[in-house]
Amino acid sequence: MKLAVLFILFSLSAVAQDIPSRWDELTASDWPKAMEKSSQTCILPFGILEKHGPHVPIGSDLIHVREWAARATKKEYAVVFPDYFYGQINEARHQPGTYALPSRLVMELLDSTCEEIGRNGFKRIVIINGHGGNPELIRYFIQTQLERRRSYAVYFFEPEPDSAYKAQFNKLHKSDRQGDQHAGEAETSTLLYYRPDLVKMDSATNESGANQRRLNLPPDVYTAIWWYAAFPNHYAGEGAKATKELGKFITDYEIESLRKALKAIKADTKTLELQNEFFNRVGGSRSF
Repeated sequence: MKLAVLFILFSLSAVAQDIPSRWDELTASDWPKAMEKSSQTCILPFGILEKHGPHVPIGSDLIHVREWAARATKKEYAVVFPDYFYGQINEARHQPGTYALPSRLVMELLDSTCEEIGRNGFKRIVIINGHGGNPELIRYFIQTQLERRRSYAVYFFEPEPDSAYKAQFNKLHKSDRQGDQHAGEAETSTLLYYRPDLVKMDSATNESGANQRRLNLPPDVYTAIWWYAAFPNHYAGEGAKATKELGKFITDYEIESLRKALKAIKADTKTLELQNEFFNRVGGSRSF
């Protein structure tokens, strides 16, 4: 009898602790438990709205990071901020469905969003990204964190493929790897795995994803129009060669990599400590 009571109490306790990871699905009464369970860690899933060839959704990058965060936080809990799509996408403004904001507003929104996440009690903000045009923006944004003292630290997580991953990826991958970029085989494969209901494989060959090579400049010269010059269809690669098998392989690796990173970040106290030390030497406002 005593064992049965203990089992019931344990089950009720487990249910009570089983709270959503998504910020927008938490109740106010869940908040203290979410803060404790996440070690004050919040994921900011950063996508974009843009054309992805003729066959995968405009929100592919957003869907990618949404699903990635949802699966990883089932294994290592963190609170997940609602889908964020206010990034850099000027190069796709000629295509339908693109949502491109002025650069000053992009930076201001990102800064204000992190400030609000921090104001709600989070000490660690982890940006994960699904859009190829965002990393430079994100890295610069993170460097701007040293402009003023903050109560939180911002991290940018990008999985770094190891040799075993690369070897298996090469076995599963069918198209030219160098040309496989936007809405190509790899990206289409991840969508085939995450949301096959949204992928229209019969449309993947309706447009060309080949490099048009319309700009004759040395490879070490960079200019804003480079992407449009190469890929005016906003499609780079061969999405028709995508497979669900490749998508599962890619996403399994990403999810496990994020799980490990979250575990390390949740235990990290040194980043914020050093950040405060830095500002103590710079001078100015109080330490948090």
